[in-house]
Amino acid sequence: MSGAPLLVLVSVASIQFGQAVGRTLFDDLGATGVVLLRVSIAALVLAVVTRPRVRSWPRAAWRAAGLLGVAVAGLNLLSALALRTVPLGVVVTVSFLGPLTVSLVQTRRLLDLLWALLAGAGVALLWWHPGAAVPLGGLVLAGLAGICGAGYILLTARLGGLVPGAGGLPVSLTVAALVALPFGAGGAGAVVERPALLLGAGAVALLQTVLPYVLELSVLRRLPTRVFGILASLNPAAAAIAGLIVLDQRLGPVEIAALGLVTLASGGVTLIRAGSSEPPVPSPRSRPSHGSRASDTGAGPRCCRRRS
Repeated sequence: MSGAPLLVLVSVASIQFGQAVGRTLFDDLGATGVVLLRVSIAALVLAVVTRPRVRSWPRAAWRAAGLLGVAVAGLNLLSALALRTVPLGVVVTVSFLGPLTVSLVQTRRLLDLLWALLAGAGVALLWWHPGAAVPLGGLVLAGLAGICGAGYILLTARLGGLVPGAGGLPVSLTVAALVALPFGAGGAGAVVERPALLLGAGAVALLQTVLPYVLELSVLRRLPTRVFGILASLNPAAAAIAGLIVLDQRLGPVEIAALGLVTLASGGVTLIRAGSSEPPVPSPRSRPSHGSRASDTGAGPRCCRRRS
């Protein structure tokens, strides 16, 4: 475990700072254009790294990879659209409800009601007192992104049971790029006249997808699921910090309280669930949701992840 917790924190920071850097490209590439370029570049890089043996895939694996790609595209497109008007920390906090719900559904303890109430109270604060900086439309988009996030947790668990290793990830990202193409092609076309923008999109792909994938693939072989999940539940807080540093997005007391409640609920449900049936050596999992077996991880650590 030596050094593994630090690598998880680096991964969390990389994901959220990647999102923040991506937000700075919206004016040049458009929100959906950034998504298209990021998932396309990440798919290409990871295809070279993993070299998936797709010829041996059964039909069910192709179906699962396709559905996962649709879920990933929905998660990223909706999150990007929400980020146009809502601070990064708030978007991540609200979208966490989807994955957190999956984790709560898969556990049947009385204490889970407490975590559900905490998370619900956090998001309810945002809905009831959104403030001028948090428009209702943006919150709705973030909530829909959370639904897609819940879907890709379940679909990744399905794909992980059909395809060994991480070969399903680049295929799913390729599908996500195809889904995002009609929405982001117009904005992404700006790289033709300004090739330097491609460097920015590549940096976002590296920070938000490729680097976290490499780090977590290594960490999850030696770090207990419980520890990973608790550390990963810091994503909303990391998003708030990244938004402040990169985007100068300052959250008010209501937003900070909501973030704290959702983070506490995510860490709590992960701790309780993993403590009851934690495997000694978690199997590696594919980015963005890393689940290789529904019974092993399902929504344990994934309840604490943010979008890929």
